[in-house]
Amino acid sequence: MSESSASDNTHDLYAVRLGKLEQLRAGGVDPFRSGFDPAHTSAEAVALYREDEENSETVAVAGRLMAHRVMGKSIFSKIQDRAGRIQLYAKKDELGEERFAAFKKLDIGDILGGEGSLFKTRTGEITVRLTDFKLVSKSLRPLPEKWHGLTDSERIYRQRYLDLVMNPASRERFRTRSRIIGCIRRFFEERDFLEVETPVLQRVPGGAAARPFVTHYQALGKDFYLRIALELYLKRLLVGGFDRVFEIGKNFRNEGLSRRHNPEFTMLEVYQGYSDFRGMMRLVYEMIQRVCDEVLQTREIARPDGTVIDLGGQWREAKYKDLVCEAAGDPGWFLRNREEKIKKVRAMGIEVDPELEDHEITDDLFEKRVEPTLIQPTFVTHLPKELCPLAKITPDDPTTIDVFELCINGQEIAPAYSEQNDPLVQREMFEAQVGGDIQKMDEDFLTALEHGMPPAGGMGVGIDRLVILLTGAENIRDVILFPQLR
Repeated sequence: MSESSASDNTHDLYAVRLGKLEQLRAGGVDPFRSGFDPAHTSAEAVALYREDEENSETVAVAGRLMAHRVMGKSIFSKIQDRAGRIQLYAKKDELGEERFAAFKKLDIGDILGGEGSLFKTRTGEITVRLTDFKLVSKSLRPLPEKWHGLTDSERIYRQRYLDLVMNPASRERFRTRSRIIGCIRRFFEERDFLEVETPVLQRVPGGAAARPFVTHYQALGKDFYLRIALELYLKRLLVGGFDRVFEIGKNFRNEGLSRRHNPEFTMLEVYQGYSDFRGMMRLVYEMIQRVCDEVLQTREIARPDGTVIDLGGQWREAKYKDLVCEAAGDPGWFLRNREEKIKKVRAMGIEVDPELEDHEITDDLFEKRVEPTLIQPTFVTHLPKELCPLAKITPDDPTTIDVFELCINGQEIAPAYSEQNDPLVQREMFEAQVGGDIQKMDEDFLTALEHGMPPAGGMGVGIDRLVILLTGAENIRDVILFPQLR
């Protein structure tokens, strides 16, 4: 069927359904002003059935009509609710001629409630024998006939509600996402961490190197920014005496769209006083074990290529410098000058911007040649100090910082630091990062730090990326209900 004929058919069906709605209203029935109280979900109703008590248990269920098969004086239908599907059986002799005729006129997609007793069909399906029903919402547009046959994935993302109606795997993925977040909250609450909320609108966007979204605060006559990270306000709370805090919230970065990037994304950030980056290693390891056990009931994740990611064993630890030198095939990589590095990466087939700084060239090599190979859990430690001005310098190597990036399935899942709490060093690091653009420095945060912050470990976990890993999704859009689209 061509696109135009499909559109015409949809328009015709809309007109037919609109006509049915008008007939209902003319007869004194307005489905949009009707109510129904479902006492049971589909799963609860099925669980109530007893072989030796057939027809004795009365249930009230409600959901969207997904199948409607008329067989003379009887109709078999199926409705779908949040718990699944259940079959309804309407019999003309039992409903009465007028009610049976009304039930017969229902359309796929209508939302209705039904009451009746339970029985099991000859095929073994537990079914509700209707004694009454009520149409509570009329569907004016037809559902997709064969959702899995659609090739336009954009429609899935733009009309997520249809994806959720038609695709059980998608519904389950988002339920899993919710359970993962709930499990993470319980994990930290049990360890005496305080969940907090910090500002989304900020005068100075800090805590990361990213391009912010800008908005104008009319009442103050100033530009504000959607936050790019949660970090700096959470560390103010460490100064204030809340030495175990976490937040699960939205960040916004005015950057590109890809299979792994969405400009609006969800982060967990956690800070623990009197800890460090190694304390964060233990914390994220235990957190992911907890999620695997409680939500997935397994610590093994199968990839589409057949590889199994083992989240339950001992996680590898490797230094950033060692991994880069190995990928470059050059033990002296960090002794090379900038021009030599550019020549080397280009010889490896990596096109780099000649304006990049020395450490950015190295990090480009890491992101394109090292990170994609880190399938099993790997703590990549001691990154170059230029990559993060908020971490402590490694005592025995002033060119690196006490950090790790947890990489799994070829992508970064969680960075963590031994947090810099020396206000003088922090100011120097900020100044080096912003250059002459001093207005980009968060002076209020530096003032807070000057009042004294305890030594601490801090960590960020990309919730969307973690859900991708744990559900086997292939695209970040598959784990965000309403992703940004071009």
